[in-house]
Amino acid sequence: MKSSVGSLKAACLGCILAAMAGLATAEPPAGVASAPVYVPNTKHANEALPAGILAWDQTQQTVEASNGQAFANFVFAFTNVAQQVTLGNITNFNHLTNYSVVTNSGFWNVFSGRKYSAVAHPTTNQTVVTITNSVSPMTVAILTVHPSCGCTTAEVPAMPWVLPPGTNSLLRVKVNLNGKSGILPKHVTITTDQGHMDLNLLIKIAPPPPPRPMTPAERAVGVAASQVDRQAVFKGDCASCHAKDLQGRYGQQLFAAACAVCHEATPRATMVPDLHNLKDPTSEEFWRTWITSGKAGTLMPAFGKSQGGPLTDFQISSLAAYLNQSIPPHPQPAAKQP
Repeated sequence: MKSSVGSLKAACLGCILAAMAGLATAEPPAGVASAPVYVPNTKHANEALPAGILAWDQTQQTVEASNGQAFANFVFAFTNVAQQVTLGNITNFNHLTNYSVVTNSGFWNVFSGRKYSAVAHPTTNQTVVTITNSVSPMTVAILTVHPSCGCTTAEVPAMPWVLPPGTNSLLRVKVNLNGKSGILPKHVTITTDQGHMDLNLLIKIAPPPPPRPMTPAERAVGVAASQVDRQAVFKGDCASCHAKDLQGRYGQQLFAAACAVCHEATPRATMVPDLHNLKDPTSEEFWRTWITSGKAGTLMPAFGKSQGGPLTDFQISSLAAYLNQSIPPHPQPAAKQP
């Protein structure tokens, strides 16, 4: 019995030793190689982007937008055409043979400082010649895409935006036109590891169409509603003229949207005063008070939000400042001497 147990122990020990020997001689598993990662060199980022790096279809675009259009959209196409040029020097030479033109060199440096596309029979110059050893396509990385203001946004991938050689890409940009009018210049700054540049945007917003004149019947209905409730102009169908597109407008733009519909109408209703020929002395405070609270018992509504109107205090202040500047204050009449 003891001999059987001993034999079993010996057999087990032999198996363990054999297994350990096999592990010692076995080939290690092959490692998994990771793909190389392009690391941008940012030392040129603050320099102007040289020509021959990114080829753009356009660097300035103009879009014509209709009044009330929500966004202006731009699409710029570009290609990475950058090349890495490797230069080398030949020093202390006596002569060059079997050449006509050195490909892609662009210049030869000699002590005279002159530039040549080819040099004939240099047999005695002890100098240095710079030649191009190789020209190869190179990767470029876009580090940032920075619009000029918050209303302009660019559709880009995660930064850095790595562009392998020959890459064709699109840069989509849109501008929020809410509350804007006229001609708007914008730009987007592109910063790469080879330098930075600007793309220029120009938006031309068409003026709003003139409002349709009210018919006598429509005006009579509006006057009757305002006599019952002077805030009626901000409700129902009336709001489409008196309270439309006021958000984000200030000063002159706000006057055109909120006030001109009545005070600058042609013809102007007889019950609507001509703001340019008021008999009362005016001031910025005068305009602010009238705009905010209106006047009870008249057709003049209260535009302040605190009074149930559509305008913020800041909008009212900008409108009062515009009116005080564009309509000269009327001086207080001198008191008659007794």
